Amino acid sequence: MSTNLLSKSAATGFGGVVQEYLWNWENQQLRVVYETLGKGSPLLLLPSFSSVSTRSEVGELAKLLAANFQVVAIDWPGFGESSRPGLNYRPEIYQQFLEDFVKSIFNTPITAIAAGHAASYVLQLSVKQAAISKIVLLAPTWRGPLPTMGASQQIAGMVRELVRSPILGQALYKLNTVPSLLSFMYRRHVFTDAAKITPSFIDKKWQTTQQPGARFASAAFVTGNLDAVHEQSDFLELVQSLTVPLMVVIGESSPPKSREEMNALVALPGVKSVVIRGSLGLHEEYPAVVLEAVQDFLLSS
Repeated sequence: MSTNLLSKSAATGFGGVVQEYLWNWENQQLRVVYETLGKGSPLLLLPSFSSVSTRSEVGELAKLLAANFQVVAIDWPGFGESSRPGLNYRPEIYQQFLEDFVKSIFNTPITAIAAGHAASYVLQLSVKQAAISKIVLLAPTWRGPLPTMGASQQIAGMVRELVRSPILGQALYKLNTVPSLLSFMYRRHVFTDAAKITPSFIDKKWQTTQQPGARFASAAFVTGNLDAVHEQSDFLELVQSLTVPLMVVIGESSPPKSREEMNALVALPGVKSVVIRGSLGLHEEYPAVVLEAVQDFLLSS
């Protein structure tokens, strides 16, 4: 495993130093792109899993945090500018990747900010080892879209294998990532201000979905194959096992099922929480509001 300096990526970067982390999984080398900005104590910033997941979604927040921290934001394996091989993407891959990445890149305990589905992975790492000193979860989720809609594991598995298939799978994936559908999803449960969902914004998201191999990790997320836990009780148990401070940021317009899960989380003893405007994409839509909400928590000793 090694890291290499890359040229700055104007297309998807946010002005930091762009590097690649070469990581091996089951005898296959994956190139994981990450970006570092600012000086100070280390802070790992993790974007949510989604069909359009890239570090750029936390880019504006990273720039704000860089005033007080050395911020490291990643493109998850299978997403963004990182390698997108046709692996059977599952929690074990991301659990091991996150453990190895943190061990390789940082030499002191770090602050971690995780958006959406990244929540479970950060919680699991924190419970497993003393790598993280403080956690902020932004609109945390633990269950993928299809399971949330009520699809059984069998149905979700069939959909996943269909999307993974060579010809039909590519066609189905392209149909489900057309700009009009991406725009609809953003309006439905990601952003609250429709004026921000511009054609150029959607075009950037669409370009992300069209990269070679993009459908594999995306299908895994949508069908619940990246769910690191499968029951609410398991998710809450992770939080109860924490020995480090935790703060949760909730969007007041979050989808009802997601909001119920977040409410159950923040009802636990010792969990700090705040409700701000926004929905599941609040970290991208309202980065300054997020910073204001979490700054005192982050800077407290």
